[in-house]
Amino acid sequence: MAHLEVIATLIYKLTKDVPADKMREAGLGEHYAHHDNALFYTDASGVPWTAAYIQSTGDPITDLHEDMAAEQKARTTYEHLIDLTDDPGVIDALRFLREREVVHFQRFGEALNDVQFRLSHRHVF
Repeated sequence: MAHLEVIATLIYKLTKDVPADKMREAGLGEHYAHHDNALFYTDASGVPWTAAYIQSTGDPITDLHEDMAAEQKARTTYEHLIDLTDDPGVIDALRFLREREVVHFQRFGEALNDVQFRLSHRHVF
C-alpha cells in the first residue's frame, strides 16, 4: 500500500493551495464539494477504494496469480498517469512506482514457481 501514500502525497502537494474555482475548472468541483482539498481514495471514475479490492482465496497459486495481475494493472495505471502529466517531478515519482510494480510482478512470479514446485513434489515425513 505504500504506493497509495506516494500518490496521495503527490495529489496533496498538487492541490493543497488550489482555490475552489480552480478545482472546479480542473473538473474536481464535485471532489471539492465533498472533501475540500482533503485526500479521498478513489479510482479515476470517482469510485471509492475498498478493502474488497484485496482478494484472497486461501489457495496460494490462485492468490499469487491475483497478485501478479494486480501488479500489472497498477503498472498500466502508472503509465496512463504519466501520459496525463508534463510535470517532471510527478513523472519521476510515477516512473519509480511503475518500476516497483514490475519488480513486484517478478517476485510474485518467482514465489509462484516455488509454490508450484513444492506442491508438485510428494512430501514424505
